[in-house]
Amino acid sequence: MKRKCDKCDKPATNHSVEIQKGQKVVTYLCDEHAAEAGIMVKDPHVPVQELLSNFVKIHSGAPTTQEQACKTCGQTFGQFREHSLLGCPDCYTAFEAQLGPLLERAHEGATHHIGKVPSRAGQGEQRQAALLRMRKNLADAVASEDYERAATLRDELRSLEEKGG
Repeated sequence: MKRKCDKCDKPATNHSVEIQKGQKVVTYLCDEHAAEAGIMVKDPHVPVQELLSNFVKIHSGAPTTQEQACKTCGQTFGQFREHSLLGCPDCYTAFEAQLGPLLERAHEGATHHIGKVPSRAGQGEQRQAALLRMRKNLADAVASEDYERAATLRDELRSLEEKGG
């Protein structure tokens, strides 16, 4: 039996399956409605890289109807995604909601720069860096529900903090 589009009575030529809030959502769309949804593949021989970049653009969470732009330089978030360059320092503020998750992934969960400890630094700075690293590992273990590792890290962290005074 031929499926019909979920939005009209035309035959469905596109089929998509997504997981939303733990539930499987199956969508059947005609060419017209698939194009409106941004899932239309016009050329069956499109390079995989282009398909992936289009998929990321569609699912990035950026507004699709009216693109947000920086008030200072006028650059849109779409232009940033295309060129991977921001136009000015105010772009960080203008696109904060979209850039936050990107920065967290790129910096292993961190959104603020804390710098590195130079190798010639004293014991105090190295100890602080070790404590920060252990606290991050502890938070990661708790987030991933690895409670045995979290308990071990917690005990090591307490021991290290007590030694330092």
